[in-house]
Amino acid sequence: MDTLKKNEIYTVTIDGYGSQAQGVCHLAGRAVFVPRTLPGERWEIKILKVTAGAVYARGEKLLLPSPHRLDSDCPHFGLCGGCDCRHMSYDEELHFKLSRVNDSLERIGRQSLKAERIIGSESINRYRNKGIFAFSPAGGGASFGFYRERSHTLIPVERCLIQNELTERCAYAVASFINSRGISPYNELTGKGTVRHVFCRRAVNTGDAVACIISARGFRGDTQALVEALRRSCPELTGIVLNINKTRGNTVLAGDFYTLWGRPDMEDILCSLRFSISPQAFFQINPPQAQRLYELALDYACPERVGLAFDLYCGAGTISLCLARRADRVIGAEIVPAAVENASKNAAANGVSNVEFICADAGKAALELSRRGLRPQVVVVDPPRKGMDEKAVEAVSDMAPERIVYVSCDPATLSRDILRFNAFGYELRSATAVDMFPRTCHVETVCLLSKQ
Repeated sequence: MDTLKKNEIYTVTIDGYGSQAQGVCHLAGRAVFVPRTLPGERWEIKILKVTAGAVYARGEKLLLPSPHRLDSDCPHFGLCGGCDCRHMSYDEELHFKLSRVNDSLERIGRQSLKAERIIGSESINRYRNKGIFAFSPAGGGASFGFYRERSHTLIPVERCLIQNELTERCAYAVASFINSRGISPYNELTGKGTVRHVFCRRAVNTGDAVACIISARGFRGDTQALVEALRRSCPELTGIVLNINKTRGNTVLAGDFYTLWGRPDMEDILCSLRFSISPQAFFQINPPQAQRLYELALDYACPERVGLAFDLYCGAGTISLCLARRADRVIGAEIVPAAVENASKNAAANGVSNVEFICADAGKAALELSRRGLRPQVVVVDPPRKGMDEKAVEAVSDMAPERIVYVSCDPATLSRDILRFNAFGYELRSATAVDMFPRTCHVETVCLLSKQ
């Protein structure tokens, strides 16, 4: 068996996982990726695509199932591109995620140290405090749901098991309203139409809930009627916001924000602190798990009291305000102006006076703070999925903090950046995985680095 060809059928045993929770088997010396299969299973598979880098197949017939296999409880599983793990037990999902972190640390980061544990989530359904539904033309009206995996073809979804139920009602209310008024949903291909997305956040520990309608244009004379329709369907709402996003492409939040009713910011309590979050500010979507993650990051960062701590990519200031409990002074940096404003308000609302916030990206913030002659004992970084750029890694390292705590949502970019920090004399000392996003392939990791 020298080559693999499209449409060929093979009987295989799945022997591992890919990074997206797909099963992997090996044929002719090649790794073959087979979605929704589990290690130890015997399958009849069909080759779908052969490239120089990878081989992709589809499971045609399950011959020997894994004891960890579950029947999916969602009719959209495998279609909408959201969940990746609804075919396996939660114990097996945690095993996959811990293995994914450690495989990246070893293979990409060339690290010998491994994450010894993963902190699982108490809730694996309806855990998201934030949900976003995309809108698209369908049958002469509007349909909402999620995009098919690796495409922009909308899969209509009115019930999602990981979203909060209020988001579903908000999306349904908006769809019903625009269909009754003959208002067209946005068409990505033509750039015509109105409603692009409906985005809803619901607080876990307070009664706040804010709906944000993302639209290519306003609703003019229909605006008040839309507000009334939403309030009837979703009486829990404490605010309704309109985001006019005229950009082409798939960016969800961009442009100008207008409060149509109530308060635009949502308040919630995390780590015994009260936070005000604007629609465009980052806030963890699984607050109970976020609290466990922040407590872990704080223990890594400040095992004892420190003088000065920096929090880069600080968002609405959640980690910064936690750090302020164990540091004499904390400086947070964030590139989103609205988030910086939220962070400053959050500090004041919680009576925290030893924190300041600056609006800048991580690299520029580190350089500016260094120019001020500030030398922190600890730096916490919580970058987006793409990780840190090389200049930011260099700027943080040049400040020579005793400890760097890296909070990551992507094991691959985390491992790449740890290798970059190694070049500046920092060594990985500890790592723990945290499952923030049950039933998906995503996993958070908290790492401690210090000078060799």
